[in-house]
Amino acid sequence: MPGSPEGIAEVRERCRGMVRRRAAASAAVSAVPLPGIDIVSDLKLFTQLIEDVNREFGLTPEQVDKLQPRFRLIAYQAAVSVGGALVGRLVTRELLLKVVKKSGTKLLAKQATRFVPLAGQAASAAIGFFAFRQIGYQHVEACARVAHELLAAKE
Repeated sequence: MPGSPEGIAEVRERCRGMVRRRAAASAAVSAVPLPGIDIVSDLKLFTQLIEDVNREFGLTPEQVDKLQPRFRLIAYQAAVSVGGALVGRLVTRELLLKVVKKSGTKLLAKQATRFVPLAGQAASAAIGFFAFRQIGYQHVEACARVAHELLAAKE
């Protein structure tokens, strides 16, 4: 877990870069004109992203369980208060699907654009990139806020 505000800022920026790279990979898969492959790919990429971001911030379930009970409670309370449904939790398919459903309109638009040749594939890739990036950024910000809360509690 980052031990200073500067450390949290560094991890935050590193994770935002990770989100952009994975969003680009998601967009590349979205450009492939095979219905359904992008959803499977997005779920896999996003699951890995959440686990990697949690690990960078020291907020995987295993890492949180190793905290002293008082700090563990603070971590979970902070995660709930910032709306970080995936912070410090094991990422399951059901939990991930709940998060993805929140951006369901974008995903529906992404799927609908697939049926328009070339321009539709480009639009689908763009929608996929921005949706993936937005959800990823929200998770990074939630983790950063939880890390700040834990840092403040330790001082």
